[in-house]
Amino acid sequence: MAAGDELKVLGTWRSPFALRVRLALNLKGLKYEYLEEDLDNKSQLLLQSNPVTKKLPVLIHNGVPIRESLVILEYIDEIFRATGPSLLPDDPYQRAMARCWAIYIDNKLVAPWLKMFRANTSKERTEAMTDTIEAVETLEGLLSKGQLKKPFFGGDNVGYIDVVLAGMIAWMHATKALCGFDLLNAAKTPLLLEWTKRFARLDAAKMIMPDVAKLVEFKVNHAKRMNQKHFIHPKI
Repeated sequence: MAAGDELKVLGTWRSPFALRVRLALNLKGLKYEYLEEDLDNKSQLLLQSNPVTKKLPVLIHNGVPIRESLVILEYIDEIFRATGPSLLPDDPYQRAMARCWAIYIDNKLVAPWLKMFRANTSKERTEAMTDTIEAVETLEGLLSKGQLKKPFFGGDNVGYIDVVLAGMIAWMHATKALCGFDLLNAAKTPLLLEWTKRFARLDAAKMIMPDVAKLVEFKVNHAKRMNQKHFIHPKI
């Protein structure tokens, strides 16, 4: 990191997308200022940094904003290539595959998972739940492939796919309490379950991984405020 570089991250403690950015910075050992945003009262810095969508996260590097978590991860890896471990592989094919799986995680895992809580009907919610489970099982299969029988998706070391998926670790564990079913369990997804534990033990993750119970409490309270009690598991 060049002398005088200033890094700021705008996010929320519960955002899997903001967590990705912070994990990447931590893994590279980069110093940054984290600014917690109140989405009900967005800061002027956020409105100025992302005036079109006003969404998080935003990385501000020497006063210049970079938006969208996947774009930010690649920016961090490229700009600070000489600092800490690389996230994306050097081989063009492997790099392309990592990007493909990152898009898969966003479109096939995160999107339907979010839809479970935003669905207007029980049918939509069930369909979203099915799609989420299918994505998790696909990622389990990716880990089980011969070339990926390593501690992480990136191989022996954490890589781009690991960081992208790690943003969802706490939320995946919280799904049982919120929805009444396991996304991760020793019977169906043993490799993925072990991967979540392995990743959470990393020093870069320990500092910032959200508490599962706190996430559940937040989601339950949010559902009550939005009058979505029927979308929360009845045992809560």
